[in-house]
Amino acid sequence: MLAQKSFGYGFLRLITSEGCLLVDPMESLQTAGIEDGDHLTALAIQANVAATKTFIMRRGAFAVWCIGANRIVTWGHPQYGGDSSAVQNQLRSVLQIQGTRDAFAAILSDGSVVTWGHPRYGGDSSAVQNQLRSVLQVQGTGGAFAAILSDGSVVTWGNPECGGDSFAVQNQLRNVLLVQGAGGAFAAILSDESVVTWGHPEYGGDSFAVQNQLRNVLLVQGTGGAFAAILSDGSVVTWGHPQYGGDSSAVQNELRNVLQVQGTSGAFAAILSDGLVVTWGNPEYGGDCSAVQNQLRSVLRVQSTSGAFAAILSDGSVVTWGHPQSGGDSSAVQNQLRSVLQVHGTSGAFAAILSDGSVVTWGNPECGGNSFAVQNQLRSVLQIQGTGGAFAAILSDGSVVTWGHPQFGGDSSAVQNQLVFL
Repeated sequence: MLAQKSFGYGFLRLITSEGCLLVDPMESLQTAGIEDGDHLTALAIQANVAATKTFIMRRGAFAVWCIGANRIVTWGHPQYGGDSSAVQNQLRSVLQIQGTRDAFAAILSDGSVVTWGHPRYGGDSSAVQNQLRSVLQVQGTGGAFAAILSDGSVVTWGNPECGGDSFAVQNQLRNVLLVQGAGGAFAAILSDESVVTWGHPEYGGDSFAVQNQLRNVLLVQGTGGAFAAILSDGSVVTWGHPQYGGDSSAVQNELRNVLQVQGTSGAFAAILSDGLVVTWGNPEYGGDCSAVQNQLRSVLRVQSTSGAFAAILSDGSVVTWGHPQSGGDSSAVQNQLRSVLQVHGTSGAFAAILSDGSVVTWGNPECGGNSFAVQNQLRSVLQIQGTGGAFAAILSDGSVVTWGHPQFGGDSSAVQNQLVFL
C-alpha cells in the first residue's frame, strides 16, 4: 500500500532484483525477505472492468481485474454476478471476462473458463466444463454463453432459449472466427465468411431467409431481437424480429459503404463511409433519426442504451436521438459535450469521457444519468462500463468510482478496500 501511495497508482506489482513477485500487499517487506538497500521494481498494470449486459435496469454487476492477476473484485446484485466468492479460488491468471444479463465467464491463461452468477443464465458451466479447454473468446446473449476454442469449434451453455443449446448447428460450427450475441441468439462468422446462427428463432436464431445473402461477412451486430451483418462490399443484411431491427427493407438502398453498425434493444444505426447515419427498427428505440438527421455529419462512432443512440462527431460534439428517458435527449448537458472521446451507456443513460478526463452524464438518473454525487471524483477517467442501472469508471491512478442504482453496481463502498489489492 505504501508503494501505491508513493506512486499515486492503485494497481502495482512489486518485483525483487531476483525476479520474485511480491503477491501479498499486506505482507511487510521484512517478512518478504527484503533488506535495507535491496532494489524493487514497481510495474504499473492496467485494470479492466466488465459488466453484465442488459437492456433492463433491474439487474447488474461489475467485475474488475488486472490481466494475469489471481483474483478479481465483484459487486452489484449478488445473485446475478456481484458475488464471486464461490469461485474466487479458481480465478487464477484471468485474461478476459464477459457477461450475459445475469452471469460472468472468465477466461484463464490456461484456456479454461470459470463462471458465476445465475446458474440458468450462464453462471453454471458444469455440464460443459470438460469441453472448455483452449478457449480463445467468450461472448454472451441475454442468458447464455458461447466459447470459441483454438480449433475453431464452439461450446455453449446457459438458457437454451437464449442460445445456450447449439446442438442443431454443432456440425456447422467449424473454423469459427467470431461470435456475436443478440438478446436471445448467437451468430458465428466462419473462416469462409459465412454465418451460422442459433438460439431463439424469432429473435435472430433463424437466418434461413437470408442465408444465401450471408456471404463475405465482415462483422455482425445485434439488438434485443435481431442481427445486422456488414458485408465486404459495404452492404448490410438483416434478420430477426422486424420490430427489433430485423427488417431493413425501408432503408436498404441507403445502406451502402457501411463502416459500423450499432444496436439498441430494438433498432440499428449504421455509419456510412461519408460520415452519415442510417437508422431502422422501432422508432421509439432510436430507429428514427429524422429529427437530428441534419446534425449527423462527420460521425465517427455511435453508442447506445436500450432505447437511444449517441453519435460522436469529428469535432468532438455529440448528437443524441431516441427515447428521452433512455438518453435520447441530451439538451440539458449539450454545452458540456465538447471534446468528447468516448461515450458509454447503461440501459437508460449515457456517460461521456472528455479529452480532459472529466465525465458528463445524462438520461435516467436511476440508471446513472446523474453523477452529481461523485462529480468531483471523476477526474482523469480512462475507462467506463455500464450495467443496466449503473456506471463504473477507472481513473488514471487506478481508483474506481461508481454511481447509479446502488443495487445494480452503483455502490461499490463494500469493496473499495479490496480494489487496491488486485
